[in-house]
Amino acid sequence: MTGKTFPAALALATALLAPKSLAQQSTGLTFGRAIDIAIQSDPWLDGSRHTEAALMDEALAAAQLPDPKMEVSALNFPTDTFNFGQEPMTQFAVGINQMFPRGASRALSRQQKEQLAAREPLLRADRRARVTATVAQLWLDAYGARESIQLIEGDRALFEQLVDAAVAGYASARGRARQPDVIRAQLELTRLDDRLTMLRQRQDGAERRLAEWVQDAGATGGALPHLEPLVPVTDNRPPSDWYQQLRLHPAVLALDVKIDAVATGIDLAKQQYKPEWGLKAAYGLRGEDPQGEDRTDLFTVGVSFDLPLFTEKRQDKTLSAAVARTAATETERSLLLRQLLAQLENARLQLIRLDQRRALYRQQLLPQMREQAEASLAGYYNDESDFAEAVRARIAELNAKIDALDIEVERLKIIAQLNYLLAQVPAETGAPQK
Repeated sequence: MTGKTFPAALALATALLAPKSLAQQSTGLTFGRAIDIAIQSDPWLDGSRHTEAALMDEALAAAQLPDPKMEVSALNFPTDTFNFGQEPMTQFAVGINQMFPRGASRALSRQQKEQLAAREPLLRADRRARVTATVAQLWLDAYGARESIQLIEGDRALFEQLVDAAVAGYASARGRARQPDVIRAQLELTRLDDRLTMLRQRQDGAERRLAEWVQDAGATGGALPHLEPLVPVTDNRPPSDWYQQLRLHPAVLALDVKIDAVATGIDLAKQQYKPEWGLKAAYGLRGEDPQGEDRTDLFTVGVSFDLPLFTEKRQDKTLSAAVARTAATETERSLLLRQLLAQLENARLQLIRLDQRRALYRQQLLPQMREQAEASLAGYYNDESDFAEAVRARIAELNAKIDALDIEVERLKIIAQLNYLLAQVPAETGAPQK
């Protein structure tokens, strides 16, 4: 190809290299809309609200006295005549029994249920933060695949032009193109098609996983969101500061409340050493004696209580089990805090490195790759460089663009993870700020 055709070809190449404007970007399920739909349609949140309501009802029920027992009986009937008035002890008795649970067990049972109910708003806050992070990462996976496809499709048009130019040059006696140039151009087109297929598979997979959270919402679309960490994370704060930050995480606060509820179980177990009381009252109706005179009716009242004397295998074991369960829950909180702290530190370091790579690509690599690609393409059209060099430069620039896109997407995914780790309890939950 001669230098006369170069300006038009270069203009076409420059147009293909130009980034797409925001108006050209596809529309669809945007980032914010995906998160809103996922939270609003999450059945787990509805289940948690039902669990909270059930626990509050159980708390009210646990504070009530047991139902009294009514007793109606015929006492001391003579078996020879079954005559109601024959014997002075024969009577119809109506009685009522009322049991009183041990110590403060009713109040403690109610307190424990209310504590368990108070966990649910905290668990819902954790769930919303977790869903936000999960949906954000799935949406960003789909976005990264979709934008990579657009980048490759844009360059594919240029490679098609290069194939046509190589074929035309090879067919012309005046051209410098050789048969390997034609084969190389066609090979690169095939490779681009293979990459497109893999990226479409990746996009389909991300959107199918996203559909688990956002059903019937269609394909993803829109621009990259602007995300920043809830708390600055690139400064060198001591681990103790991050530990205190994580102490306010809703999942940790939910475990704090669970520890309180389990500790109430210790006080509840101690009530088993106290007697259970019962009150009984009965009225006995007697018939007339054999001479026809009325007999005096009888009234009975009494108190009963058990004697928890043999506590070694029942009360003692119940108490030790409650103490062990409390210790196990405290260990669970320690493990959770350790896990969150490790994840936070890892995510912080990843974000710092990604910011460094992002600046390097924006300030140096991408401009240098673009300049190299344009120079190689111009040299090829001016018969100053070979076809292989122009193709390598274009492939290198395309890979650099995709790498830069991957850095942007990965950075936002890390920020979404950081924002989950840095989440705190909304004020409307009424949770204690420890």
